[in-house]
Amino acid sequence: MADTFQLQIATPERIYADEQVGQAELPGKNGYMGILPGHAPLLSALGAGVLTYSSGGGQQVLVVDGGFVEVFEDHVRVLADHAERASEISVETARRELDGANAALREAHDAGESDAALRRMQKAQARLDAAERVGSGAH
Repeated sequence: MADTFQLQIATPERIYADEQVGQAELPGKNGYMGILPGHAPLLSALGAGVLTYSSGGGQQVLVVDGGFVEVFEDHVRVLADHAERASEISVETARRELDGANAALREAHDAGESDAALRRMQKAQARLDAAERVGSGAH
């Protein structure tokens, strides 16, 4: 068994990664999953959260939201609806977004508003978590 696998991360707008990696952790709809070389085949929906992977350049951190992941023994393809490098996220901006999402959740009047505010809160929390991991001061 190989020590690495090919990881591809793409959105409709751009390719974020296409390289050999030693491991990856990504947010599924029902929680995080770790991927190592030789992982069993898998097809899963992605949730909002932090995606990390280890490559020759060290640990890389991105935020993804929605989409799918395909896992094969030596190849992982992440097709995300949205992705963003953690280094491009401002911690302060992410905190403000989270505060706004929490306020919207508190002020929600029905299930539809509540669901939308909760989704917004999950995205904002993922952005804040990623930015804090890399100590980003971007934007």
